[in-house]
Amino acid sequence: MKILMIEDNQSVAQMMGMFFQKEQWEYANAYDGEAGLAMFKEDPSSFDIITLDLNLPKMDGMEVAKHIREISTTVPLIMLTARDTESDQVLGLDIGADDYVTKPFSPITLIARIKALHRRADITEPVQAAAAEPDSDFDVVTSHFKLSTKTREAYLNGQQIEGLTPKEFDLLRTLAQSPKQVFSREQLLQLVWEYEYYGDERTVDAHIKKLRQKIEKVGAQVIQTVWGVGYKFDDSGLDQ
Repeated sequence: MKILMIEDNQSVAQMMGMFFQKEQWEYANAYDGEAGLAMFKEDPSSFDIITLDLNLPKMDGMEVAKHIREISTTVPLIMLTARDTESDQVLGLDIGADDYVTKPFSPITLIARIKALHRRADITEPVQAAAAEPDSDFDVVTSHFKLSTKTREAYLNGQQIEGLTPKEFDLLRTLAQSPKQVFSREQLLQLVWEYEYYGDERTVDAHIKKLRQKIEKVGAQVIQTVWGVGYKFDDSGLDQ
């Protein structure tokens, strides 16, 4: 695994570099936003995970994240932030970060987050699916919906839901695998993120919001809110 760490604090970068070496991971450091973005643009497919500081010289982390997502919707992105406010964290998730870690953080915590995200993400770019693939090529198939873990693609009424980030895809898969089952936010945090978020439910809400926006682009909505409980996948209303 190769990590791109965009972090202006050289002490933090050097400390994490030692932990990455212990895990036998390759890594590259960039100490400002412009340098980090340029490094990613040079060879996007060479990086398996990006850790991105929010407060960076030359280009703010939020702006860097936007440009990264314009280049790749699939590379896992963890935002590091010293701002412990809900608006900053939700904004980071809203522009495409898959996870965030608040500073000061334990290196063990960041390593655990990287491992969890890497386990869930298919790092290769999606392969364009043929127009008439058999249902056997898909892991989830309903009357209106198909999803393939192999190609990291999802279709609703034959139209591809485009631009899904790794976490959005995993969230959609988790919900769609059990149609009409209601999942609480706590359950989704454990199933999709694979570790406790200690009540940080806005993480789920931010990803659901972005996921719904991308689904709506194909003309329908299949993720429903069950007030006071959580969310469920239900495409039965499309039969009407």
